Amino acid sequence: MLIQFRFKNFKSFKDDTILDLSATKITEYSDRVIQVGAEKILPTAAIYGANASGKSNVIEAFRYMTNYVLESFAYGGELDDKKSKTRKPKLNLFLFDAASKNAESSFEVYFITSDENSCKSYNYGFTLNQNGVVEEWLNSKAKTAREYKPIFYRNGNELDLSGLPGKMQDIIKASLYDEALIVSLGAKQRIPKLKMIREWFYNVNFANFGNPFENAFLSSLIPHGFADDKAVQKKVLDYFAAFDPSIIGFNAEVIKSDGEDMDHVKIDAIHRVTGSDETASIPLQEESDGTLKMFALYPVLQDTLNTGSVLFVDELNARLHPLLVRGFLILFLNPKTNPNHAQLVFTAHDSWQLSNNLLRRDEIWFTEKNSSGVSTLYSLADFIDDDGAKIRKDESYEKNYLLGKYGAIPTLKYFDMFKGE
Repeated sequence: MLIQFRFKNFKSFKDDTILDLSATKITEYSDRVIQVGAEKILPTAAIYGANASGKSNVIEAFRYMTNYVLESFAYGGELDDKKSKTRKPKLNLFLFDAASKNAESSFEVYFITSDENSCKSYNYGFTLNQNGVVEEWLNSKAKTAREYKPIFYRNGNELDLSGLPGKMQDIIKASLYDEALIVSLGAKQRIPKLKMIREWFYNVNFANFGNPFENAFLSSLIPHGFADDKAVQKKVLDYFAAFDPSIIGFNAEVIKSDGEDMDHVKIDAIHRVTGSDETASIPLQEESDGTLKMFALYPVLQDTLNTGSVLFVDELNARLHPLLVRGFLILFLNPKTNPNHAQLVFTAHDSWQLSNNLLRRDEIWFTEKNSSGVSTLYSLADFIDDDGAKIRKDESYEKNYLLGKYGAIPTLKYFDMFKGE
């Protein structure tokens, strides 16, 4: 489970920024707090704010970190096979002051893993500049321990791999280069501790429905086994029944493709004809945008809930009724539907979900951008009002947010686009 994510100097976030999913000492909805070892962790984090305030950049920062962990073994270096090289992603620095344009970016996570035999917390992070990795560290803490112990540390010419077995240290030293992370390279070399860290990132899911290209890609995905497994289709149908009972079944046909690597699957949604025992089939792509989005969300939702990983969704409320969004959140908030402790981090404009009978104060986050273009991220649980008091749990979060009490809303000015010169 994700405990905390920190980053600095990425896009509109110039300063050190923290998204913390550890539960604070507030009393509402204590039954949804997940205890793993000594950690008390929340299943959700909702991020609100004005357009262009930086909401999406929080998710993009985590996506950037994830991609770098997964792929950096193929960035640059002296690989013999040029085709195996991958272009290093552009480092998206804060550009609106000279110092930040030439500074480093940093990314750090705290997370915890648990199984029947062990429960460990990990602290992993790295710092980058335009040339590659400046600093990288990995620390771990056992269930009963108070402090983290180093597994490795890297800073320029300083390299301490004492937490890794001797032979594995030699492998890393012989193959390390500026663009590659030790975790990424070590996982490629099948070093167990480092492979586990990379796999944690690999299991993280992302869905950005505000990006038309990613939206099209997500819409093209189908659940694993859906084309030929009736049991999988039944599960998808049960999922749909929660919000669109008019769909009573699916027809899936595999279309063989000549000269292409992958076959296509033609999907029709089956509807009941009113006042008759007959049915009507409609191509899935002709269903409503909301139905298509819920279908696109199903594979990542299923994977996240099954693996107990983290799902980041940008613009969760787009094209969905507020009640559908609420139902989606409850899948994560309810321990019965989320037995593997999956987590959801999402951005939204739908203020209805800010109801104090749905989210805890420490599950609500806001982004705000100042006149210098610098974004900040803060939690409702930490917010101090004009009288110096913290927000009470019996306040109307939605009403007060729209009134501007918590900040993070657009500054509206009247304009007349038809006004003459």
